[in-house]
Amino acid sequence: MLWSSDKLKTLRILATVSLLAIATGCDRMTTSRGAQLAKEAEAKATEGDYLHAVGLYEAALDGSAQSADVHYQLALLYDDKMNDPLHALHHFKRYLTLSPNGSHVADAKSFMKRDEMTLMTSLSGDSVVTRAEVSRLKNENLSLRKEIEERWASNRSAASASGKPAPGEAHAEKKTTETAKNFNRHPRSYVVRSGDTLASISRKFYKTSARWKEIRAANPGVDDPEKLKVGESLAIP
Repeated sequence: MLWSSDKLKTLRILATVSLLAIATGCDRMTTSRGAQLAKEAEAKATEGDYLHAVGLYEAALDGSAQSADVHYQLALLYDDKMNDPLHALHHFKRYLTLSPNGSHVADAKSFMKRDEMTLMTSLSGDSVVTRAEVSRLKNENLSLRKEIEERWASNRSAASASGKPAPGEAHAEKKTTETAKNFNRHPRSYVVRSGDTLASISRKFYKTSARWKEIRAANPGVDDPEKLKVGESLAIP
């Protein structure tokens, strides 16, 4: 049986439309599946089951632009809850690659700078400064130390002659006592909430997660920085 030219054109059009419908349906199923996994991951993160949440988020990643927000959520999870700036950096970068004009671009870049500084600081064990700055600070410290030693020597000589405590020593002792009294009188505290870690609390007070060790040092009763007790009160230095 021979088909006319018009019938053949009609069949081709119908076939093309069918293929497009199938492709669109598959894409919707993939998107729907990824969205469901991301939703489950968010729920697990809220419950404090961070490792399970990470697994679900990673299962939702497919390399498409639609998974950019999943990378962003993973980065925040590693940063805020797991105190892992290295993995956070990876997912912030993936977010910027997949969504260079996304709504979280400014925040992602800001968080990346902070995490890079945190990593450099932790690797060096100290603040990261340039050689010129190190040299300048060293010279200033030497000059100040020399000036302080000369003043202390002069005060000791005067104290020895009069039999009274050196003015500097009395002032230093008084200042230390007053500082301790003021801290005890006006302590700054924070009540732990669900999902809090020392890193996330550090960010609330200092705008960086890098100072979590200071909070732990001020609270000797904290055994595990990642497992705080909801309702307990922490001293914030």
